[in-house]
Amino acid sequence: MRFLNTIALLSLLALLTAPPLYAQVRFGPSGEEGEPLRRQEWLVPSPDTDVASHAVLFRPAGAGPFRLAIVAHASTQNVLRRAQMPQPEYRPLAAFLVSRGYAVLVPERLGHGATGGRYVEDQGGCDEADYARSGRATAEQIQLALDHLRKQDFIRKEAAIVIGHSAGGWGALALANADPKTISAITVFAPGRGGHANDEPNRICAPHALLAAAAEFGRGARIPVTWLVAANESYFSPAFSKRLAAAFRGGGGKADFHALPAVGSEGHWLIESEAGVKAASSELARVPNLSGPAPAKKPRDDR
Repeated sequence: MRFLNTIALLSLLALLTAPPLYAQVRFGPSGEEGEPLRRQEWLVPSPDTDVASHAVLFRPAGAGPFRLAIVAHASTQNVLRRAQMPQPEYRPLAAFLVSRGYAVLVPERLGHGATGGRYVEDQGGCDEADYARSGRATAEQIQLALDHLRKQDFIRKEAAIVIGHSAGGWGALALANADPKTISAITVFAPGRGGHANDEPNRICAPHALLAAAAEFGRGARIPVTWLVAANESYFSPAFSKRLAAAFRGGGGKADFHALPAVGSEGHWLIESEAGVKAASSELARVPNLSGPAPAKKPRDDR
């Protein structure tokens, strides 16, 4: 009996100390297509192999293959706000891109909303913020989502574009050293980290560190960047954003900077509204491959 009790205790100990078992994460569509713009929920890879990033996909009519646009959303250091974040969709922007022949994926990154998991983009405290590290963590997640979509039959393998907003734009800048054959252009709306320090408009945590990280991202950058900021931006003012773009260029990056008209009460959220997309449309239309619908790809002759 004592022998059996020992076996039972050892078995229990093994169960308690064994690594947790996870259901295999499956990626791809997780719902049916719907309206608008063939909207469909997807699951895409994240840096945590046990957690899939929730995403929405919009695309034109037809079978494709379509060029791909990845939209990287804004973030916050506030844990509660991140946990309550709804799935970002950027529908006015998605409609603009779909009308030009793009399939548009908007993934929700780790530590946000329904995706959950650990927040890998943490920049640290205000005085010792590590903006380069947080930007690279965002860039990795954008790249993982892009790589997964490029494997789909309805997506072209080349000439994707990345559009980033705020922290998502900061991560897009960190991705500017990627292969330009895979990503042809990057557009960023008010990119940065540490804005509204202590919820105060026009206050940035460690702005010198942000400028230094922008210069670091510029070194080795190979993809042209279109940098857009609204006149009534209070997270990263047009004046500071211009300095940030200059630091990126000073490091070797190519950035075309434009200040847009004021939209709404806070220009930082310009890209989430129809009025904002309309205000940005002329600059967006100048982005390579965005001047009109993508030309149909000629079928390969295998004869």
